[in-house]
Amino acid sequence: MKRRSLPVAAALAATAALLLTACGGGDDSSKDSDKIAGADTGETTTSTSPSATGAASRPEISLPDDLSDTFESWKTGDATKDAVLADVQQRVDATNYAIAEGNPELPALSFYYSDTALADAKDWVESIVKDDYSITGVNRYYNPKIDVFDASSAGVVYCEDQSKAYAKDRKSEKVYKTAVTKNSYVLYTTRLEKSAQGVWQTTKLTSQRGHKSCTP
Repeated sequence: MKRRSLPVAAALAATAALLLTACGGGDDSSKDSDKIAGADTGETTTSTSPSATGAASRPEISLPDDLSDTFESWKTGDATKDAVLADVQQRVDATNYAIAEGNPELPALSFYYSDTALADAKDWVESIVKDDYSITGVNRYYNPKIDVFDASSAGVVYCEDQSKAYAKDRKSEKVYKTAVTKNSYVLYTTRLEKSAQGVWQTTKLTSQRGHKSCTP
């Protein structure tokens, strides 16, 4: 069946809603860096309820049936690095959960974000919800590179494939499928700091679309 073209404004709005999803913001302004590498294992995991990566009592995160986050090579075998990556995974899930729930004040956001990254995440979720959009499909996260700076700070760079994730009208539930381009692939650069509860919270997050380290 031939697909009808969306009006330009609607198409742009739907595309923008999708581009804002997945990781809670980012300004697409991170500097070009070719030094991103995959981890040593090929393990792929699909998000479920939060795992106990620390002593803190973690908020429940439950993505809807039509939305899933998958994480490839998300374990290194190093306990500290794996704890950092686990909290990055939960932060990603928390953001997508907030969008699906239409709630920029979701407690999980302030649990996995802090500082400027938290304010940005709330603003981005609010902007998507205000435009009556949600998301559906599969977000794939891969090629994580992690540096643990000291006992309380770390950095993680990773990629996202949004080629199978789509904007969805929150009221009509219409799904807006867009063409796959290099901009469907995103490079994220994050900084994390360990909270008093032992949670690796994202304090800074930037993104760059179409980075050659993430595109097929």
